Amino acid sequence: MKTILCVLLMMFSILSFAQKEFQPEGSTVIETAEGDLDGDRVPEKVMIYNTKDTAEYGNIREIQILKKVDGKWKILEKSRNALLKSRDGGMMGDPYQQTEIRNGVLMITQAGGSSWKWGYTDKYRFQNGRFELIGYSSGSGKPEEYWTDVDFNLSTGRLTFEKEVENTKEYGKSQKETFVKRGLKINLQNRNQEKRREILLPETKEKVYL
Repeated sequence: MKTILCVLLMMFSILSFAQKEFQPEGSTVIETAEGDLDGDRVPEKVMIYNTKDTAEYGNIREIQILKKVDGKWKILEKSRNALLKSRDGGMMGDPYQQTEIRNGVLMITQAGGSSWKWGYTDKYRFQNGRFELIGYSSGSGKPEEYWTDVDFNLSTGRLTFEKEVENTKEYGKSQKETFVKRGLKINLQNRNQEKRREILLPETKEKVYL
């Protein structure tokens, strides 16, 4: 029992050191996640920080993916563009929801709004030497008005759009469309660096924003 406790304490100390070694000065930890992201069956460690640096809509967030190489932690990749700022959620405040790892995919969920609500999940895979966006799913709208769901597989280009309308007098009938949009190159570094990417659906003329 004493041996197991010592091992656990040692592992905790190593992880804490890894965290402190790369943690931005003056930042606080929002969340951590662990899982194999590069297919070598060795778990990576994902750190989400709230930094002391600010912009128009609050504190800038930083994500770091740490990988253990030869017994030492190193930064596999980090970015300050993949996460929204602390007040980007509008009336709901902080938009950050959670980060998790499923089947080797890094998933980041953020949401916001007030009576009109929005939320989305970005799905990243480590490929071509970096974390590339391979999937995007979102939902937005307002009860008794309409609700829109989008599922976009960037790997295949298949985008599914569905709009369920309750207030048909104001917004017309419900809409569905499947569209193929290839060629978007989005990753942890340029995710929110540019203005929102707009996709105009050819049949319904609805607009999808990434």
